[in-house]
Amino acid sequence: MLISESNSISKESPFHCENEMAYQQWKKDKLSDYPKTMAELVVSLNDPKQLTPYETQQLKAILLKTNMVIYDIAGEAIEDKSIPEKLGRQLGIHKLDKNECADDDGFTSIQVVGNGLHAIYIPYSEKGINWHTDGYYNRLSEQIYSMILHCIRMAQEGGENQLWDPDIVYMMLRDENPDFIQALMEPDAMTIPKNVLDGKLIRPDRSGPVFMITEEGQLHMRYTARARNVIWKDDELTQKAQKKLREILNSNSDFMFQGSLKPGQGLICNNVLHTRTAFKDDPNNPRLLYRGRYFDKIVF
Repeated sequence: MLISESNSISKESPFHCENEMAYQQWKKDKLSDYPKTMAELVVSLNDPKQLTPYETQQLKAILLKTNMVIYDIAGEAIEDKSIPEKLGRQLGIHKLDKNECADDDGFTSIQVVGNGLHAIYIPYSEKGINWHTDGYYNRLSEQIYSMILHCIRMAQEGGENQLWDPDIVYMMLRDENPDFIQALMEPDAMTIPKNVLDGKLIRPDRSGPVFMITEEGQLHMRYTARARNVIWKDDELTQKAQKKLREILNSNSDFMFQGSLKPGQGLICNNVLHTRTAFKDDPNNPRLLYRGRYFDKIVF
């Protein structure tokens, strides 16, 4: 899946800032019957490895509306990565990002790690994580378009997630000022500085836009709210845009979902914006989730 340049977005697209008619129709359709609670995102599954046509339809309907859905599997949660793997394949995603922190099968075990490579990264600690989309530091040709987060064990305390649909964030920002969208579509809007570990270059500087349109005409977002290790383009409009974006994400909005995945539940999404609160682990029953990052986007 490739990214269209901001100046090559089809004039027929609702994401072309001069096509107000298409945008208003897209906005109307998007907001119609939009869920108000996290509970409305939940779909119960009998056998996640073999979805029924009805279950598939339910998952896709919610995904189409909100870019995310939560599944709930009956019975006890078991440590089996083939569950999220097979779920993803049934929804058309299979190109896993086998990054440096992933397990041999491409999925990542999200748990507290006290030593080794994982220990230097916040997701493998009890610390909170600010607003971001996964893989925001990836090169543009290897964007993370979708993600599965499968819960095996919850934290003893904390560890809640907040979730924002990027489509809604785009809408709120565009309604505030369409020029903000133009600024955040620039190829140098947000730069993630290089990552050097023990004198070895792990990743070079990565620059790119915040909002992108895929060649299939869909919206994609790349973002982190980190104050450190991120460089915003040094012009007045971009600075105003990124500050307004931060305000939107931290607002008390009905469009922001909040809650914790329970054992046997999982999030399937088109890489929506998300956070994690700090948590306290039970040493006898530590928090564990499986995460799959995909180069595919869930399309219908």
